[in-house]
This record gives sequence, structure tokens and C-alpha cells, in this order.
Amino acid sequence: MTPAELADYLDGLIRHDIKLSTMIWGPPGIGKSSIVAQTAEAHELPFIDLRLSQLAPTDLRGLPVAENGVSRWYPPEFLPREGKGVLFLDELNLAPPAMQGMAQQLILDRQVGSYRVPEGWFIWAAGNRKEDMAAVYDMPSPLANRFLHLEVEPEFESFKRYALAHGVHEHIIAFLAFRPDLLHKLIPQQNAWPSPRSWVMATHLHRAQLGIQSAVGTATAQEFKAFIALYGSIPDLEAILQGDGETIPFPSEPSLSYATIIGLTTRAKDAEAAYHAFRWLVGAAKPEWVQLCAIDLFRMMRLKGMMQELNGFIQQDEQVQQFLVTYQDTMAL
Repeated sequence: MTPAELADYLDGLIRHDIKLSTMIWGPPGIGKSSIVAQTAEAHELPFIDLRLSQLAPTDLRGLPVAENGVSRWYPPEFLPREGKGVLFLDELNLAPPAMQGMAQQLILDRQVGSYRVPEGWFIWAAGNRKEDMAAVYDMPSPLANRFLHLEVEPEFESFKRYALAHGVHEHIIAFLAFRPDLLHKLIPQQNAWPSPRSWVMATHLHRAQLGIQSAVGTATAQEFKAFIALYGSIPDLEAILQGDGETIPFPSEPSLSYATIIGLTTRAKDAEAAYHAFRWLVGAAKPEWVQLCAIDLFRMMRLKGMMQELNGFIQQDEQVQQFLVTYQDTMAL
């Protein structure tokens, strides 16, 4: 499944109160942990993230304390005591077998020693696969059989939705729209390689005018640099957003086309600018480019609470309305 589909699935588990232990599999750097955290936040649930590979069995079981000649295990303070929430066991199969055995008790019995997980808490876990070249241990079959198993793969559309909403640099989004195969590319024997996580890191470097090779690797950084060199050839986006784009042609070169529509989407700060961008595209670009841009443009306006205002501009423009009627299946407001 895609990251967006994973988010929807986890959302469904919470909405229907299905407390089956769930294991999320996927390559490193695609946002598994972030999706779990965002899902918990969306439902206003407390979120506890345990990196099992960094814990010892006693860290989870607790410490024995003598009481009246009998040992009693005092559980750690980081485990939940009441209420509802998401207990997330990250890097589960990076943990050694002894630690996985301890986790098995938590997952199977919802209990370790004298500690019991409150009824309102979901138990979810995540891990990498052997084919991801991660130093993982085999998961014991009794433990595996206690989980729902969800496999997640990187996908550009899911990343783009996240990137537009969280301020990833427009150059990076445009480059990956042109080269989606470089969203996630595990390169053996190299420390730096492209992944959704490393592209977010690259945003900070790029904004500071630093090279991004330390985040995504040298070869990918060189391709990105060559792509950015083309940015001087894209149309005057500010003129278009101000409504002065009547005589500006839409670029025919694909890399410039992607750069143009991503640039318009990220720079449209209000409904009027979004309307000018959409109107220019309707008149200057082929329908497939208009649709590609409009899906993200409309989504951004909804996030900003400006969709009603944008609709007001559109209702006064017959040309734009006609386009929407023709492509209403994909352009629904």
C-alpha cells in the first residue's frame, strides 16, 4: 500500500476501535513512524514511541524490588497507565531476540510482568525488511502470527501531498515530479541516498544554499543541480499569479512544465492568486497539465480555508467554468 493508504487504514482502525496489534513493514525513510504519529495526533490521542532496539529487556519489564520477602517488578514510567492512546513499538525487528520475546508478551497478552496495557490503547509496531539491507532479526513465527501485517512502499503522490502541506521547497517537489524514481532509491555501500526523509532534510540545506549531496548522495544531488539550472527558463510566475500572464506561453519542455505547475501551486498565497494561476493554465496549457496542477492547487486552498473564495472567482469566469464542466470528474470543487 502507499503511505496515503496506510494513513487511511490506521485511521479506520481507530475510528472502528479495532485494537488488533498491527505491524507496518517498509523500507527506511518513507515516513512510517511519522504517519503513525500524525494519525494519533489527528485523533487527539497520546502517542508513545518506543525504539525497542535501544532498550534492554529489563527496560521494558521493569526492575525487581523486594516487598515482604517477595520480588515485585516495578514497570518503567514511559509505559501508559490509563486512558486511550497509541503505543508504538518502532524498529521491532532490529531488537535482539530476547527483546522481541519481551515484546511478544506485551503484544500477545498486553501485559509484561505485573504491568498491563490499559484497554484503551492501540499497540502498533514498525520495522524494515531484509531486502532493505537493514540489520534485522527474523521475527519469530508466534510473534508474527499475532499481528496484522501492512506493507508500505514509497509513492510520489503521497509524498507530494505531505510536501505541499509542510513547506518542502518547491524546487525539490518539482524535481521529484519530473523524476519520481528518485524519491526513494537505496544505494548499496553509500551512506547518503534519496528517500522521503532525506528529501525533507535536503529542504533545509537547499534553503540555506548548501549542497544537498550529504542528504541524498552525490549522483542525485548533481541531477538536482542540473534541474535547478533550468529554473531561469520557467515563465514569470509572479506575473501569472497577479493576473498578467495573458501573453506568457506554457513551456513545452517537460521538466519546465513540472517546475511551472509546482511553482504556481506553492506560490499561490491566496484565492485570487490561485484563480489567476488556474485561469492562465486553462488558456495556455493542455488539459492534462491543468488537471495535474488544479488537484494540488485546490487541495492547498482547502487547507488554507480559501476554497469558497476561490469558487467565487471561478463562478464569474465562463471560460474556466466551461473547462470545469468538460473535466468535472477530475476537477470537482
